[in-house]
Amino acid sequence: MDEQLPVTITFHGAGRTVTGSCMEIASGESRILIDCGLFQGSRSLETLNYRTFAFDPDRIDAVLMTHAHIDHCGLLPTLVAAGYDGPVWCTPQTRDLLDVVLPDAGRLQESDIARRNRRADRATERPLQPIYTVSDGERAARLARGIALQQWFEPAPGIRARLWNAAHILGSASIELSIGGLRLLFSGDLGPENNAFYPDPEAPAGFDHVMCESTYGDRTFAQPTIRQRRTLLQQEIRQALARGGNLVIPVFALERTQELLLDIASLINAGRIARVPVYIDSPLAGQTTQIFARHAEALEDLGRGRVFDHPAFHFVETADESMALNDVSGGIILAASGMCEGGRIRHHLRHNLPRPDSTILFVGFQSAGTLGRAILEGAKRVRMSGRTIPVQASIRRLESYAAHADQDGLIA
Repeated sequence: MDEQLPVTITFHGAGRTVTGSCMEIASGESRILIDCGLFQGSRSLETLNYRTFAFDPDRIDAVLMTHAHIDHCGLLPTLVAAGYDGPVWCTPQTRDLLDVVLPDAGRLQESDIARRNRRADRATERPLQPIYTVSDGERAARLARGIALQQWFEPAPGIRARLWNAAHILGSASIELSIGGLRLLFSGDLGPENNAFYPDPEAPAGFDHVMCESTYGDRTFAQPTIRQRRTLLQQEIRQALARGGNLVIPVFALERTQELLLDIASLINAGRIARVPVYIDSPLAGQTTQIFARHAEALEDLGRGRVFDHPAFHFVETADESMALNDVSGGIILAASGMCEGGRIRHHLRHNLPRPDSTILFVGFQSAGTLGRAILEGAKRVRMSGRTIPVQASIRRLESYAAHADQDGLIA
């Protein structure tokens, strides 16, 4: 049995907001972090990413990562730039995802700051600096160490840990700790019922304390079956394409893109929608889809026929290829980011929001203060990169792709 040492847990993020997850666990001389995530949403939230860490990175023995969503891993490059060089323990799938997610996050930081510095209204201001760079992201990814589910390991003296399936995204895990005579569980983000890819979340019982995510808090909602979800998507696709324009779907490159590709491929394969071209305009989404295909043996419910390499799918790589989609009508465009705060989706919104024949379909949560939230709440005009864009496209919402468990699911 572990020695009875005092254990302290300090929350450095995801308090009164749903992003920036980071917890510090200390016992004796041992200190670990669970997650090190980026704050996302309004500009005031984003300023938190520039703060100096409230702990000494050199004193952290290890980082344990629940999953590769940027609000859980996106400040790892900053941690590394501040001097951390220890291991980042995670599942093998999360390790593979960090290889592409973290450098891409650095690229987005660099491009977003460069774009802001070019704006005319900043001509007399001091140039902004990115939170971190591509090279910082690459350095952080190299620290990842894969560990199988349910296998005990010792990330720091006196701390034992093992990972449990969280069914949220590829490689997601809850983290069990045995420390200071206590058994603790940190849920990470938990997936909902009727998940297309994974078995239900699991973990043993008998913990002294459970730190559980609460994205939906006390909210409950009806979670459709996969069959019902595909029927709803089928209706949205048919209605959108009947208008003659494009169906533009803001997506998160990781998980939401792959869920949609699975459902669209299934609908096409079953003859329930026409085989229209589907453009995946996000290099990161293309890379993460390859990782899904690499780990396909661990995924469930892939159905019959081609899925991730379907002939209707066109993965868009270069900026020139992306801009060529300006001339497209009658296609489906999936582009990141999911809350429309950066990435190529903003380019497609600039060209499709003013089109009465186009449709913008939101399939994910839109945080307060984001461009996606403003559009979803009925803004008639939006500001993008110093321009005012009229909103004349049809704005639709599909709430059947929740990535988090509701209150009932969390309790279960």
